[in-house]
Amino acid sequence: MKNNSTFKSAISNLSFPEKEKIWGKSIHDPILGLIVKDHPSFSEDDCIAVKELNLYRQKYISNYLSTEIGTLSDLEKSVIDSLKEDKSIVSIVEDEQELRSFGQKIADKVADFGGSWTFIISFLLFIVVWIGANVYILVNKGFDPYPFILLNLILSCIAALQAPVIMMSQNRQEEKDRNRAKKDYMINLKSELEIRMIHDKIDHLIMHQQQELIEIQKVQIEMMNDILNQIKK
Repeated sequence: MKNNSTFKSAISNLSFPEKEKIWGKSIHDPILGLIVKDHPSFSEDDCIAVKELNLYRQKYISNYLSTEIGTLSDLEKSVIDSLKEDKSIVSIVEDEQELRSFGQKIADKVADFGGSWTFIISFLLFIVVWIGANVYILVNKGFDPYPFILLNLILSCIAALQAPVIMMSQNRQEEKDRNRAKKDYMINLKSELEIRMIHDKIDHLIMHQQQELIEIQKVQIEMMNDILNQIKK
């Protein structure tokens, strides 16, 4: 003789066969939390039907999947926002304008011109013209006869003035190199810290996903056990 006894569900007040009865204390915590959220009066001493429990199991799995998709969307959005804001140290370093005084600009121009082939060729032409004009045109009776004392004086003065000016430019270039090295260090340090943060976030995300997957596997195993129990009955 078949057992036709029924029970009343605590969440829907509908009657179900006794064989589909599930006590609240046997429901897994995440599923129980969803039920209590919809029905605050539900407790571990109440009971529901397998069909109703399966609905909440499916709701839990769908919530997990939608949450993961939302998490990925939030990550993509944060990356896009960071690209739009462009607050990286690299952009700050590139946007910095170098302020030079008038003397520094003159020193840079003198150093650039003094270290070029234009200066060498033009100065050789000047010396050739100077010597040729005094020796051949003025026949060593001009303003600077041989051995060209005035020319030697001019060359000595140019060398004496050019050397400290070039040193000024070189010192400023060394200062620029030091500042550039500091900025490179800042960029490398920031990159290292961001990589560490990314590793920590990935580890946390993996651990969170593993826990959620374990919960889902438990829910699926419970559903399979319920189906097997119904088949045996």
